[in-house]
Amino acid sequence: MEALSDRLDQAVAAQNERLARSLAESADRTQDSARRIHERLAVIDAARKNIEALGGQVTTLASILGNKQARGAFGEVQLRDMLADRLPAEGWAWQHPLSNGTRCDALIRLPFPPGPIAIDSKFPLEAWQALRTAMDDAARVQATRRLAADIRRHVDDVATKYIRPGETAEGALIFLPSEALHADLHAVHGTLVQEAARRGVYLVSPGTLWAVLGAMRALMRDVRLRAEAQHLRLEVARLAEETGRLDKRVANLKRHFGEAQADMDQIGITAQKILATAARIEAVEMDTPAPARAAE
Repeated sequence: MEALSDRLDQAVAAQNERLARSLAESADRTQDSARRIHERLAVIDAARKNIEALGGQVTTLASILGNKQARGAFGEVQLRDMLADRLPAEGWAWQHPLSNGTRCDALIRLPFPPGPIAIDSKFPLEAWQALRTAMDDAARVQATRRLAADIRRHVDDVATKYIRPGETAEGALIFLPSEALHADLHAVHGTLVQEAARRGVYLVSPGTLWAVLGAMRALMRDVRLRAEAQHLRLEVARLAEETGRLDKRVANLKRHFGEAQADMDQIGITAQKILATAARIEAVEMDTPAPARAAE
């Protein structure tokens, strides 16, 4: 019985040891899992805050785009920032008055040809937004017709007000502050876009305007370089003229120096003759007796 009791005690002790070890390992794994869960919760909380901030920004942007005046101001700010970033200060003007009494949002000062190009940034977006939010086919058809009418009306206004023969270029730009709007117009109303282009009015998005402004900046730089080259040619021509005049004056000066040298040589000859004569006179005076000198 005592031996059996000892074996039972040993078995119970070993079982308790294994149980304690297993409980400790489980506790460690539980703590590690809890730590990872806390880290993931922290990441999720940060993502939630970012989503809330982004939602607030989207709400603000939606309120801006929903308000016609705020949307126009947003497009003007975007256009002005792009012009200031891509063109030199003297290469464009903001709210430039034209001879017909209207003011274009921006005028890019290009030389003739093609001439200054006016830009409009107040494209009507109400019909496009109605088209995107249309719930049925009838609303979609009505919004499409309204958008086509708004496009034609706005293109006609820009072509009439901003294209002035002899004052501006034969074309004008309409700035669309949305790449999606630009893509939709070319996809759905490609005929209207082509009609506007035939009238000299071109629809540009931020991406296309960026490329157009790059080409205009290169054109301005080329014009400036040609002006500087022309100015340099004029200065070289003036320098050549002054060089010819200097050459003539140097030739005259050489001739004067030659004449003066000849005069100096003649003066030297005369001086030598005078000296020789004086020497002869001196010799005669020294050989002649005193009474004869006095008589002479």
